[in-house]
Amino acid sequence: MAKKDIPLTGVALVKEVCRRIRVARSYWDAHNNPACRYERARALELYNTLTQEQKEQIPQVLRVWLRYRSEKYFGSHQIPQSKSKQK
Repeated sequence: MAKKDIPLTGVALVKEVCRRIRVARSYWDAHNNPACRYERARALELYNTLTQEQKEQIPQVLRVWLRYRSEKYFGSHQIPQSKSKQK
């Protein structure tokens, strides 16, 4: 059985969520929005599977970035920017 076939649980799941949030933040800092959006979506998907106790194990800085700050820029209310901005 491959490692990817084993579903993450417990501490491994919390670590994976933290890792994905940090990867998304690094893409954010590098202004790589498509990659950031992808990693953020994967992190949020895993984050939503956590119990309340597990969510509290994630550092507050990461939780705030995932839930609020990045939602401002990547939320469903955002309209994709056009490729060219010519006047």
